[in-house]
Amino acid sequence: MKLIVGLGNPGGEYSDTYHNVGFIALDLLASRFRAPDFAYDKKSDSDLTDISVGGEKILLCKPRTYMNLSGNAVAFLSRYYKIEHKDILVVYDDIDIKKGIVRARLSGSAGTHNGMRDIVAKLGGVGFARIRIGTGLKPCYMQLADYVLAHFGSAEKPLLEKSFAAACDFAEAWARGEAWQDLTVAVTAE
Repeated sequence: MKLIVGLGNPGGEYSDTYHNVGFIALDLLASRFRAPDFAYDKKSDSDLTDISVGGEKILLCKPRTYMNLSGNAVAFLSRYYKIEHKDILVVYDDIDIKKGIVRARLSGSAGTHNGMRDIVAKLGGVGFARIRIGTGLKPCYMQLADYVLAHFGSAEKPLLEKSFAAACDFAEAWARGEAWQDLTVAVTAE
């Protein structure tokens, strides 16, 4: 069994915000595989569904713990299902990467992302894969929290939608066991 986690915040007020691109990408991945609807799991405090890739069950998780406590759900599911760190993939937003850039790595630090910091702390290591979707640097006049929780505009949607698709392509390749180290793709709105 493998685990793919999309990071975000629960609730309609956070949909279409930069901090929820992990949720959005995971919804797209679930749709590609015609997964059952996500259902709330009280034990992990997450919305879960599963898909099958090459005969292997892949659990898809959207933690409801809010971003900064994402590690609670990931660590619980890892222990409960005995999922090794190498079989975990996390998809999330990254303000240190330009919009239109998607990066995939098999391991690495949490960087400046509080949700990833919590996951690293609660898993006790960094040996899990991650896909970072660039959301761009915040404008100098905005506070970081205001920026990541801002709704993206309609002009940005085509570029972000292509970023979500690229993230799903990386996630599918990872789920199939295809070898990838550090991958970066730049997408355009056209």
